[in-house]
Amino acid sequence: MAMMLTPVPLPPKSLGDYASVSGRDLVAGLRVRAAPFNGVRILHINSTAFGGGVAELLHTLIPLQRDLGMEADWRVIQGHEPFFNVTKAMHNALQGAAVPWDDAMMQEYARVNLENAEALDTAYDFIVVHDAQPAGMIETLAPRYPNAKWIWRCHIDLTEVYEPVWQFVKAKVERYDAVVFTMNEFVRPDLKTAKVFLIMPTIDPLSLKNVALEPDMLDAVLTGYGIDASRPMLLQVSRFDPWKDPFGVIDAYRLVKESVPDAILVLAGSMAHDDPEGVEYWQKTAEHAAGDPDIHMLSNVDGVGNIEINAFQRSADVVIQKSLREGFGLTVAEAMWKSKPVIGGNVGGIRAQIQEGRTGYLVSSAEDCADRALTLLRDADAARAMGAAARDSVRERFLSTRWLDDFIGMLESLS
Repeated sequence: MAMMLTPVPLPPKSLGDYASVSGRDLVAGLRVRAAPFNGVRILHINSTAFGGGVAELLHTLIPLQRDLGMEADWRVIQGHEPFFNVTKAMHNALQGAAVPWDDAMMQEYARVNLENAEALDTAYDFIVVHDAQPAGMIETLAPRYPNAKWIWRCHIDLTEVYEPVWQFVKAKVERYDAVVFTMNEFVRPDLKTAKVFLIMPTIDPLSLKNVALEPDMLDAVLTGYGIDASRPMLLQVSRFDPWKDPFGVIDAYRLVKESVPDAILVLAGSMAHDDPEGVEYWQKTAEHAAGDPDIHMLSNVDGVGNIEINAFQRSADVVIQKSLREGFGLTVAEAMWKSKPVIGGNVGGIRAQIQEGRTGYLVSSAEDCADRALTLLRDADAARAMGAAARDSVRERFLSTRWLDDFIGMLESLS
């Protein structure tokens, strides 16, 4: 059966609604800057419509691009389990893991990219391809649509790569007109491409995951999942993935519990269809939790959605994102927006978000994580002050309107 590059339907959004948080002058300025791109056709392609940070970004940014007059579309590459096994291996390899890599895997990747590319029958002015899964589509589509500008958006940390896989991806990426990274540290020095842009991800302050919730709603959500709101709560929101280090979070929680016996831990995440390792790593995490009734492992399979994540983040006493590698980590900015200082792994895009000792803490071990968690639990006033600074930092640097400003700047440079 032939693949189909599936369009993602999206409800409209109005940029004017964001004036209340970003300011009227900024919103008005965006409309002026976007005017030359009225009617410009933009296509975003990625591997899943839900369950990851890329999908979350696109759910907000594409409707806002449309509100600015751009004809923006979103399509998801389709594939079967063998393809997503290959792309998961690629994802791990691009973050430094040595993985099996052979001709059969490369052929599977090429086959699925070709079939999806052949399903595209609409011309665009700009085609933005997110991460490695659909990066090979350019080989088929660039000759068909020679006037399109191709942009590869890399959302992961490429500071260390497994060379055989990187060379395979690099050969495709070098055909693009531009590449976008989150941070300068992620730019590969051996990558030869026309233009490089740095654009950090952002959160949507008006989404269900980030809007203010009434106390009754917070209580209802926690009660519904058997979480005692009166007890000190540690939280990590992320996929169940070794790079997110849920084992290390559990180890840190156990150290905290030695001093705070009534502490509980919530690990909340999602299972995405492009992540075949998710269920396996959930099971491994459950084994590491060893049946502790005070460790709550929850996911979208349990009905956890945006409202529930919002409630968990607002209710937590300590928010953790103890990643071992991290392209950005939207969950950090989400919690900071809710006036929570975050304890984050001292890696990648987390370092770009947390100002050590001012808006949160950066840690490199379970022991450091536990120490910082105890600091926050023991001094509520200091934690509140840190949380207020964290929210201000997100307002200045990590809201959707800033991404739009950067994106328009990129279009200006490529036009």
